[in-house]
Amino acid sequence: MSRTPANAAARQLLTSCYDGVLATLSVDLAGYPFGSVVPYCLNEAGHPVILIASIAQHTRNVRADARASLTVFDRDEPDLQASARLTYLGDVERLAPGTAHDDAAARYLRFFPEAETYDRMHDFAFHVIRPRRLRYIGGFGEIHWFEPDRVLCANPFDGAAERGIVEHMNADHADAVRHYCAQAGIAVAEGVTPRLVGCDGEGISIRLGARIVRIGFPDPVADLRAVRATLVAMARASDGGGVETR
Repeated sequence: MSRTPANAAARQLLTSCYDGVLATLSVDLAGYPFGSVVPYCLNEAGHPVILIASIAQHTRNVRADARASLTVFDRDEPDLQASARLTYLGDVERLAPGTAHDDAAARYLRFFPEAETYDRMHDFAFHVIRPRRLRYIGGFGEIHWFEPDRVLCANPFDGAAERGIVEHMNADHADAVRHYCAQAGIAVAEGVTPRLVGCDGEGISIRLGARIVRIGFPDPVADLRAVRATLVAMARASDGGGVETR
C-alpha cells in the first residue's frame, strides 16, 4: 500500500488510539445518531474490535441496523478542534466462534485485561467493525476521504505468532520493554511494570497500568526474523533514540 503523509497520519492515529466514540442509529428515536464511548483494538485484518453488552443501547442499535462509525482522536491534545481525528465508517458484525474470534478476543483481553470479568456480569460479545470508508481531518482545511485499503493494513503476524512475541518479551526481556519506553521518552510511573500487549508490522503496544502507549518501528517488518532484529536494535539503542511514538 502506497502512503501519502495524510493516509499515513490517519493510520498512525487509528493504531495509537485505544478508545473512541461509537455512533449507531437509535432504535428508540428512529433515524437519530446515538453516541457512546468504547475501547477498541485492531484485529489481524486491521479492523477495530469492540466488546459490547447485549443490554447496552448501542448493541440494540447495531442489531437493528449494523451501520455505525467510530471516531478516534488524541485526548491529550490541548486543542481538539485543531488536532487530528479520524472517523471510521463501517458495519458492526458479531464475531462468530472460531479462530478469528479467539485471536481477536485474546488480543483485546491483553489490551484490556479488566474485561475478563465482563461476561460474568452481563452478556458481552466481541464485534468487529467492517470498513466502508474513512474520513480524516488533520487540522484546519486538511480533510480527506479514504477507501479502507488506503489506511488499513493487516498484521503480518497471526494470533499465535503475535502471542509468542508478546509472551517471550514479557517473560524474558522485561528490561527491554521498559527500555523501549525510556527510549521513546515515555514516563513509567513508580511501581508500574510495562507489559507488551501487541505487535504488528509497524510497531508495538505497551500497557502501563491503565494506560496503553504505541511505539512505532523505524521501518516496517513483515516476518518474525525482521521483528526480532528490530526489537534487538531498539533494545540496544540509547535513550531518546529515533523511535516514532504517540
